[in-house]
Amino acid sequence: MIPPIVRRGLFLAPLMWLAGCDTVVLNPSGDIAAQQAHLVVVSTLLMLLIIVPVMFLICLFAWRYRKSNTAAEYKPDWDHSTKLELLIWGAPLLIIIVLGLITWIYTHLLDPYRPLSRLDEHRPIAAGVKPLEVQVVSMDWKWMFIYPEQGIATVNELVTPIDVPVRFHMTSTSVMNAFYIPALAGMVYTMPGMETQLNAVMNKVGVYDGFSANYSGAGFSDMKFKYHGVSQADFDAWVAKTKAGGAGDNGALTRAQFVELDKPTIKHPIMHFANVDKGLYDLILNRCVAEGTTCINTQMHQDATRIKAAAAVKEMSKDVCEPTSVAATTAQPTRKE
Repeated sequence: MIPPIVRRGLFLAPLMWLAGCDTVVLNPSGDIAAQQAHLVVVSTLLMLLIIVPVMFLICLFAWRYRKSNTAAEYKPDWDHSTKLELLIWGAPLLIIIVLGLITWIYTHLLDPYRPLSRLDEHRPIAAGVKPLEVQVVSMDWKWMFIYPEQGIATVNELVTPIDVPVRFHMTSTSVMNAFYIPALAGMVYTMPGMETQLNAVMNKVGVYDGFSANYSGAGFSDMKFKYHGVSQADFDAWVAKTKAGGAGDNGALTRAQFVELDKPTIKHPIMHFANVDKGLYDLILNRCVAEGTTCINTQMHQDATRIKAAAAVKEMSKDVCEPTSVAATTAQPTRKE
């Protein structure tokens, strides 16, 4: 026979599982993610201003107006109270207005396309500071990171210096994915033939988890990578090591090699490339990496040119036909009465 105190304790046992939870979303290391966490906390507290009183009043009313409470005031003809109406509708309305205002401000402030204006709440970004450019490509089922200024690339490993703005340019070679590093910033989707952007900054040295947050097929569960936030000196050393072939170099990333790499794989190992074909990301974005394939931007330009030429021909034909119509109208005999 289980003692009553033990039985009551069993209801609290599931709370022990929460001890191992990672609260990185609410305690991130990047400034953008920190501002997003602050927005989540503020929004939650605002909503609790309604939820907590409602839950309390539910319990209070159930206890006070229980069947056995004969002392409770009984008003069978009561149907309206102006004070209650103002409280019931006014309080939620004020909270919605405040919540909407805060959300509108943060939506524009934390726009992923918006260049950063600060490293953290105490350090603004100095004028003329250029962000580190990183080109992100999601594939089935792995991530590729191209550093165009450094001329290197990696697979399933991302390295950036701390306290340096980073501008991510992202696309996909297959289905839609979601690029997500909880410690750095919110998730941003990647789509084939389209480019999305994310501006973010990491403020603490460490190794963080990155993954796809949008289901994309059989290898989705293993579509993960490690994100290393390092000092500027360590980042420069890592770049030099990768270019020299000392980080498990896989040679140059050519168009032909990318076509092979783009084939679906699960649990793909980390790879480093000491050189990258110039303009490879643009070819990936325009879906014309394979030789002989027409690029999307080229096709769109050709279509626009044909439409413009057709419109010009139509306008010329209209101009040629108008004088004839006028002459024909003028030549009509006038009827005499």
